Parts: sequence; structure tokens; C-alpha cells
Amino acid sequence: MKNIVVVDDHTLLSQAISGLVNSFDDFQVLYTCKHGQDFIDQLAFENKRPDIVLMDVNMPIMDGIETTAYLKKHFPDIKVLALSVEEEEHTILKMLRAGARGYLLKDTEKSILHSALKELVSQGVYHTNTVSKILVRSLEEDNALALKEREIEFIKHACTEMTYNEIAEKMFLSPKTVQGYRDSVFSKLNLKNRTGLVIYAIRNGHFKP
Repeated sequence: MKNIVVVDDHTLLSQAISGLVNSFDDFQVLYTCKHGQDFIDQLAFENKRPDIVLMDVNMPIMDGIETTAYLKKHFPDIKVLALSVEEEEHTILKMLRAGARGYLLKDTEKSILHSALKELVSQGVYHTNTVSKILVRSLEEDNALALKEREIEFIKHACTEMTYNEIAEKMFLSPKTVQGYRDSVFSKLNLKNRTGLVIYAIRNGHFKP
């Protein structure tokens, strides 16, 4: 029997979710909390820690993202399954990056909730097709932003007083190729001029004035 805690600021909904979970033979709800801080306070006093937390996202005092990040740092063995009405892609990514092992919408079917809980126990994560696609897109975007070695070399030279033609000579490249590096770097980093590039380089350790 795996223990569950429901963290949700809507009392009736929290009770309804608890009823669903308690109807499963292999799961039981230990208690419910109204927000993240309430849950963290409970952890200090309760003898039993939950195996899984069904976590709402938008809550007063301490929301689901903050609470999930706190659990990841201080109670990494507790698995968080987000259960929310929020379906915006950036919200889902924030929860997953904070440490949630899965994300479900509150209008999900009872059988899917049960499957998600069982998979969370057996596999450690549960991702719907929608969430998997969001993660893949996010990874592709991160890779697209990754700077290549020669681009970093270009950045270091661009932070000096050298002209682009001089940079081309230094890198043993044609001016056109260096122009391509410049356009690529400016696009990836969303910059408009060399001043912005210098600031970025200093902040990220690519250049020391």
C-alpha cells in the first residue's frame, strides 16, 4: 500500500481526489493540505511521509512549483505528480523542471489517474503523450540554443576591439563565414549588437575584461 498526500487549496476538490485515490486497492491518502507551506509544516510533525504527492500548481502562500522544488532538494524520495487545471506549456515545463515526475489535468479519467500512480511507483515517472511532446520540443529548443565551439571562439574575439575582418584572419576563416557566426550567435542569444555580446560573454565566463 502506497501513501498519498493531496495538496490543493480547493477543499471539495481535494476531498473528491482523496475519495478517488482511496478507492484504489493499492493506494491510500494520509492527509490533505491547502498549500505548499501547509504540507511542509505537516512533514515536520507527521510520522509517515508519503510516497507520492498529488500537487496542485496554483495555490496561495506557497504554490506547487515552489513546493516541488523544495521537495526535490530536501525530500527527493517523495515523488510529485502534478494534478492541475493549468495546461499552458510553460507552466507544465516549470513544474517538470522543478522536479515533478508527471503532470495530469484535473479532468483526467479515474483509470488514467490510477495508471499514472502505478507507473510512478514502478517507473519513477509518468508522462502523457502531450507532456512527452512538450519535453521533446523543449530539448530541441535547448539544443538549438547551444553554442558551438567555434561560435564561442568568435565571441571571445568579438569582445575585443578587432574588426570582423581581423577576427576572420585570426580564425583563419573568410569574412563571410565570420559574418555567419555573428548572425548565428546574435540570433541564438537574442542580441542586437556587440555591446550586448560583451555583457553576455562576461556574465557567462567566456570573456574576462
